[in-house]
Amino acid sequence: MASEVATKLLEVGIPGRVDYDEALAWQERLVTRRLAGGPDSLLLVEHPPVYTLGRSADARHLRIAAAGDVPIRRVARGGQVTYHGPGQLIGYPIVALAAQGRDVHRYLRSLEEVVIATLAAFGIAGERIPGFTGVWVRGRKVASIGIAVRRWVAWHGFSLNVGRDLGGFASITPCGICGVEMTSIAHEGGPDDVAQVIPVVLGRFVALFGYDAWDLVTPEAQADRRAAP
Repeated sequence: MASEVATKLLEVGIPGRVDYDEALAWQERLVTRRLAGGPDSLLLVEHPPVYTLGRSADARHLRIAAAGDVPIRRVARGGQVTYHGPGQLIGYPIVALAAQGRDVHRYLRSLEEVVIATLAAFGIAGERIPGFTGVWVRGRKVASIGIAVRRWVAWHGFSLNVGRDLGGFASITPCGICGVEMTSIAHEGGPDDVAQVIPVVLGRFVALFGYDAWDLVTPEAQADRRAAP
């Protein structure tokens, strides 16, 4: 009898706006599950305002945000300081890197390509800048990427600016790049609604990483899984 070919399945969570600490704990559980043989996952969320620093980030890049009211979190991802808030789409892929040849740089370039393909769907030409991780549009940064890897399972991910309000970046040195100018899909002529961008990002992610199918977890099941040990 011919052997069956295993389906490469992606589990997807789209819960809306989620507190950063809750999303971080959710990722931790998904990483543990992936290391135990579970599926790859992708969370597509928004956060209330928060600043995050990568594991080796220079806290001086927080500037006046260090004395502000917006929460600050230092986490395990790479990269410097960034801002997350409403109007920004955050993607947290929990992905085993075996399919990427256990090549972290290749994986980062793949995440950039997902963003570039998403921008192209809205008629926006995204670009890379040599020596920097992320995606730019005409020299302005539209997406930041910072990941962590645990036993060749990647987590954390990318943030794509969608809406017009970029004020949260004004208090910091985004990504530790002096003089960087931030932009968004809306500022470049695309939609300002994260809900319109989510299906495009999901479609590009599934296609680029070669999943045969994806399973959208319902809000009720998401709540159950987040509460599970």
